Amino acid sequence: MQNRLLAHSTPLILALILLAFVAGVALTGDRALARMAAETLVRVTLVVGLWIFVGNSGVISFGHAGYMAIGAYCSAWLTLKPQAKALFLPDLPVWLANAEWHVFPAAIASGFLAAFVALISGAAILRLSGIAASIATFAFLAIVYTVYSNWEGVTGATSSVVGLTRYVGPWVALAWAVAAIVAANLYANSASGLALRATREDEVAARASGIDQYRHRLLSLVISGFFTGVAGALFGHSLGVLNPDSFYLGITFIALAMLVVGGIGSLSGAVTGVLVLSLLIEALVRLEQGITIGEAALALPSGAQEILIGIVMILVLILRPAGLTGGAEFRLRARTPRLSFDQEQTTTN
Repeated sequence: MQNRLLAHSTPLILALILLAFVAGVALTGDRALARMAAETLVRVTLVVGLWIFVGNSGVISFGHAGYMAIGAYCSAWLTLKPQAKALFLPDLPVWLANAEWHVFPAAIASGFLAAFVALISGAAILRLSGIAASIATFAFLAIVYTVYSNWEGVTGATSSVVGLTRYVGPWVALAWAVAAIVAANLYANSASGLALRATREDEVAARASGIDQYRHRLLSLVISGFFTGVAGALFGHSLGVLNPDSFYLGITFIALAMLVVGGIGSLSGAVTGVLVLSLLIEALVRLEQGITIGEAALALPSGAQEILIGIVMILVLILRPAGLTGGAEFRLRARTPRLSFDQEQTTTN
C-alpha cells in the first residue's frame, strides 16, 4: 500500500511545484509575468497531453498541433457571440451559429472533438510504426492546417478570428495543467500504460507476450488528443485571437523541444522541460527588448532568442541525452526504519 502511494506521489509534487510557480508570480503583481505564467501552464497541458502518447509509445508525433487547432476552433464556434460569428464565420450551421456556451463545457466539448478526430486519424496512422508513423502524423498536421487555412466561412481562413473571451489566467490554466498531470499519471500506471511502455522497450517481445500494441497506442492517442484539444481551447481564450498559423510548425517544434529537454521518458521531465524553456524564453524576450543596468542599456540582437534556445537544446542533448530529469520521476521516498540498540543486539544474537 505504501509503495503504491509513493508511486502516485508524482502528481502531488508536480502540482505543488506549479502552485509555487503561480503563487510566486502572483506576489510580484506583474501583469506581464502573469500572462507568461498562464501561457506556460497552457503549454504544460499541451506537453503533458503530448507525453501521454509520445512518452508511453515511443512514437514521435508531429500532428498534435492539429488536435490543438481542432479544440481551439471548436471552442470559438461554441462561445463566440452570434453577432461575431455572423461577421467572421458566416457559413457555420444554424445551430452552431446561434450557440453561446459557457467556457467550461465548451472546453470539455473541444477536448472530446479532438479526441474523436484522434480516434479516426489514429485508426489509420497507428497501423504504421517508427518513422513511417511519425511522417504520417506530420501529414495529418499538414491536412488540418490546409483545411483550416482555406475554409473561410467556417474558420476565417488566414484571417484572425477575434472576440474570444479572455478568461484563462494563471489559476484557470493551473487547474487544467494539474488535471492533465493527474490523468497522465493514472494512464501511465494503468494496465494499458504499462503494456504500451512494454511495446516501447521491446516491440517483438511484447507482441510475443500477447500485448495488442495497436489497441493500446490508439487508446493513448485518444486520451492525448483530448488534453491537446483542451490546450487549444485554453490557448485561444488566453489570447482572445485565433489564426491557423498559431497551430503549425512553431508550436509543434517548441512542444517537442520542451519534451526532449525535460526528458521524454517521464511525466516529471515533460513538466520540467516546459518550465525551464518557458522561463528561458521569457528572459530572452526581455533581453531582446532591452534592460537598463545603472547607466548602461543592454539588448540582445533580434533573432537571438531562437539561436540561444537552439544552443541550449544542443547542450542538453550532449550533456544529458535522457533530458534534465534523466527519465526519472519526482517521487517521495519511503523512510527506512532504523533499528534501536536493543533490536540490533537481538538481531545479532
